[in-house]
Amino acid sequence: MASGVALTEIATQPRDWQPVIQAFIAVLDDDRVVRRKEELLVYECDGLTSYRQRPAVVVLPKTTEEVAALVKICDRNHIPFVTRGAGTGLSGGALPIEDSVLIVTACMGQILDIDYDNQRVVVQPGVINNWVTDAVSGAGFYYAPDPSSQSVCSIGGNIAENSGGVHCLKYGVTTNHVLGLKLVLPNGDIVDVGDMPESPGYDLTGVFVGSEGTLGIATEITLRILKSPESAQTLLADFNSVEAAAKSVSDIISVGIIPAGMEMMDNFSINAVEQVVALDCYPRDATAILLVEVDGSPADVAASAQKVSEIVKGNGARSVAIATTPNERLRLWKGRKAAFAAMGKLSPDYYVQDGVIPRAQLPYVLNEIASLSQKYGYDVANVFHAGDGNLHPLILYNNAVPGQLETVEALGGEILKLCVDVGGSISGEHGIGADKRCYMPQMFTDADLETMQWVRAAINTQGLANPTKLFPTPKTCGEAAMAQTTTVTDVERF
Repeated sequence: MASGVALTEIATQPRDWQPVIQAFIAVLDDDRVVRRKEELLVYECDGLTSYRQRPAVVVLPKTTEEVAALVKICDRNHIPFVTRGAGTGLSGGALPIEDSVLIVTACMGQILDIDYDNQRVVVQPGVINNWVTDAVSGAGFYYAPDPSSQSVCSIGGNIAENSGGVHCLKYGVTTNHVLGLKLVLPNGDIVDVGDMPESPGYDLTGVFVGSEGTLGIATEITLRILKSPESAQTLLADFNSVEAAAKSVSDIISVGIIPAGMEMMDNFSINAVEQVVALDCYPRDATAILLVEVDGSPADVAASAQKVSEIVKGNGARSVAIATTPNERLRLWKGRKAAFAAMGKLSPDYYVQDGVIPRAQLPYVLNEIASLSQKYGYDVANVFHAGDGNLHPLILYNNAVPGQLETVEALGGEILKLCVDVGGSISGEHGIGADKRCYMPQMFTDADLETMQWVRAAINTQGLANPTKLFPTPKTCGEAAMAQTTTVTDVERF
């Protein structure tokens, strides 16, 4: 597309940054325009640390108007820009490209309005996910999407990647809880979209959520908040086989019970968590455990918990523990949410994917992942949102050993292809970013991808907003890798 040609030209032309930096300083102030090389190192990657690229300049706006002014400077000077929130993304979505401006929303951390009558809050993109629940819990409300990184990830990043979480089976992912957005478009225009669920016209809110920064920057976000459930119980069932645990997942859903959350961990993950977090609540000899949370009225919760207990025992669960108090439930969930961090303690590096599969395919796919683990010779820990089939295989490796990253990337790619082959998706919540763009043709036809590009080109007319992300350019994995090294010349791969 024409925008791809323009980006190649931008990347190869030397630029005098001083006039641009002075223009940024005029909008912000000197302290919020970062340009020293040693300070820029902080921003050279997101949670996908195997790809690194130092931006030319980092700017730290605090208001919508400042963001718009910065974007207009980029638009006027044909400078590509990338938006970054807390930097916890796992797909390279906030990876800068060479000679780009990184617009960081970390200073935009205000909760602007709370409307309990209409069950909504308005926040800036730098607000941390669990700050929303903290702000409204005293009035009996909460914000449902809860990524495992919710104590550090920001709402802006959740919007960009359409993040999920352990309690999204029943209540939905981020897009189901975004009512409206104030946006700065890639040319610097400010627009408001959504705000009412019944708004006529195109669903521009839905288009923007999950667009990974390629359509502009959300500067104010109206979120739906929910009343806290009257009652909740969390059950932990342990099994001697992965197949029995996976079958329980399908059986629970098939009887009409929709748990608030349903998570599964294999033996490797269980022991990693217990070794690092030392909760002493996960049976370390179990082949797999299933965490199931049911909520609602006390009577419904009691009945659902009883039925879930019968189902898992019928499928061979060795034991079922039930947590009824908030502290007990928090303890059970703490291990699941600490799983990624636990892997970081056990291995120098890990590579995570987030493919999605139909629930009925869980036993088959998990067995195939075990076979791929043996074939490639790398340990794979499985911890995932079992209720909606969102897998999180964590491949453990050592980045300091030459060739290991390339091998685990190939292994990760085979897992994604496996997910698509059984009727699933290459991403459930982490996004495509720079990491998985070459796998998009596994899931979408050329016509599909071209249609998506039309939407991008209509709004991001110069191709300046988060270029090189989301779409394969060119179409094959090998060509995409080559394109990355030619258009982003000094990305460092560790």
